[in-house]
Amino acid sequence: MSTSGSPPPSGRLGTGHILFLIVAAAAPLSAMVGTVPLAFAFGDGAGVPAAFLFAGVTLLCFSVGYAVSARRTGGSGGFYASVADGLGRPPAVAAGYVALLSYNCATIGLAGALGYFTQLVLAAHGLTVSWEWCAAVGLLLTAVLGYREIALSARVLALLMLGEIGVLAALDVAILARHGLHALPATSFSPHTAAGHGAGVSLMFAFVSFIGFESAALYGKEARDPRRSVPRATYAAVTLIAGFYALTSWLAVGAVGSDRVREVAGKQMGDLFFVLGDDFLGKAGSTGLQILLCTSLFAATLALHSAANRYAQVLAEDGLLPGALAAEHARHRSPHRASLAQSALTAVVVGGFAVAGLDPYADLTTSMLGLGTLGIVALQALAALSVLGLRLRRREGGGHWWREVVAPLLGFLGLAASVWLVVGNFDMLTGSPSQVIAALPWLLPLVAAGGLLYAARLRSARPARYALLGTRHTTTAAPDPGPAAPALSGDRHA
Repeated sequence: MSTSGSPPPSGRLGTGHILFLIVAAAAPLSAMVGTVPLAFAFGDGAGVPAAFLFAGVTLLCFSVGYAVSARRTGGSGGFYASVADGLGRPPAVAAGYVALLSYNCATIGLAGALGYFTQLVLAAHGLTVSWEWCAAVGLLLTAVLGYREIALSARVLALLMLGEIGVLAALDVAILARHGLHALPATSFSPHTAAGHGAGVSLMFAFVSFIGFESAALYGKEARDPRRSVPRATYAAVTLIAGFYALTSWLAVGAVGSDRVREVAGKQMGDLFFVLGDDFLGKAGSTGLQILLCTSLFAATLALHSAANRYAQVLAEDGLLPGALAAEHARHRSPHRASLAQSALTAVVVGGFAVAGLDPYADLTTSMLGLGTLGIVALQALAALSVLGLRLRRREGGGHWWREVVAPLLGFLGLAASVWLVVGNFDMLTGSPSQVIAALPWLLPLVAAGGLLYAARLRSARPARYALLGTRHTTTAAPDPGPAAPALSGDRHA
C-alpha cells in the first residue's frame, strides 16, 4: 500500500541502528573465515594486518569526502544521489543502474553461501538438509524482515552482530592469554613484510572485505537526524571494521606463526579459523564459530537486501524503474514492493542454479558475489570522484581543502587501485577458471553505458523528466549543464 501524498514519517533509525545495518553488510565473521585465509595464502602472508590497516585509512579518507555528499543529499540516495550532485545526471543514471546490479548480485551470492555453509554445518552435526532448503529458509526470513520496517531488521542485525563479534573477540582474548605480546608480531607491519611479494593481492582482499560500509547513505530518510547520523555511522563502521580486521588477522598470524602462516593457510583455507577456534576455545568454541558463520551470512544477506531495495525505490521515484517499486508500506514505511521484487529475483536466480545442478558456492556465490563486489568498489571510487567534481562545479566557492579535495582524492586513488587489482585478479577472487565468469566484469561497463545512453535519450526526448533526475535528495543543487531542475521539496512518487 503506497503513501503518496502523505507526509514523510519521522525517522526511526539512530546512529547505532545504521551502524549495525552497515557493519552487518560487511559480515566480519564471514570475512575472517572466508577472505583472510585467502589473503594469507595468496597475498603477503604475515603482512595482511597491515593491508587491512591501509584499506581502513584509505576508506576513512573516502568517508570524509562522502560525508560532504551525505550532508548535501540528506544522507539518502546512496551512490546515485552522490554522483548526481557531483558529476551530473548522466553519470548518476549509470551509477544507479550499476548499483542496482551490484547489490542484487551480492545479495544473490550471499544467499548461495548461506545455503552452502548452513548445509555443511548441519552435516557436521549429523543433520542432512540440502543447501536448497537452507537457502530457501534464509530467503524467506530475509523477505519477511525486508517487507517490515527497517528498525526491526536493525534490531535483528544488532543481535546477530553482537554474537559474531563476540565469538571473534573471545578468540582474540584466548590467543592473547596464551601467547601474550608474542601474539602480536612486529614483523606484520615491517615495510619488508607489508610491501613484500603478494601485497597487491592482500590489498585486494582487504578492500573487498569492507563491502557494504558505504550503505549508510541509503537510510537518510529513515534516520532521525540524517545529516549527523549517516556520516557518524560511516566513520564508526570504517573504524570498527578496520580495527577489528587488523587486530584479529594480526593475532591469527601470532597464533600460527609469522613464518608459517602462508603455508598453513594454504593447506587449511576456510578451516583455518575453525582450527584456531578448536585449539583456543575448545570444541564448543569451534561449534559456536560454525553456527555464527551461518548467522553472519544471513545478516549480510539481509543488510544487502535492504540496500538493494532502497536503490530500486530511489530509481523508481525518478522514473528509471517501474513506478510501483517506489511505493512505501502505509504502516511499516518500508519499500515493500521493491523488497518483494528483490526477493523474487533472488529466488529465481538461486532456483535456476539449483535446477541446473550447479554448485552453490563454486558457481553461484563466487560469480555473483565477485561481480557485485567489483561493482561496489568501482562505485565507491566514482563517489569519491564526485566530491572532487562537486568542488569544481560549485560556483559559490568556499569549502574545506581537506574534506573536499585531499581526503576524497586519497580515497579515489586507493579505490581506483583496488578496482585495478580486483579486475586483474578476478579469477582469484572468484576461484573459478571459467571463461564465462572471467568475462562477467564486462557487464558493469555495459550497464553503465546503457545508463548514459538512456539519460541522453531522456534529455532530448523528455527534458522535464530529465531535469528531475537526482534532485529530490539534494538540498543544495549543484549546477548541471542540463535543464534547470525545479525544487522538489516534499514531492513523492507512489
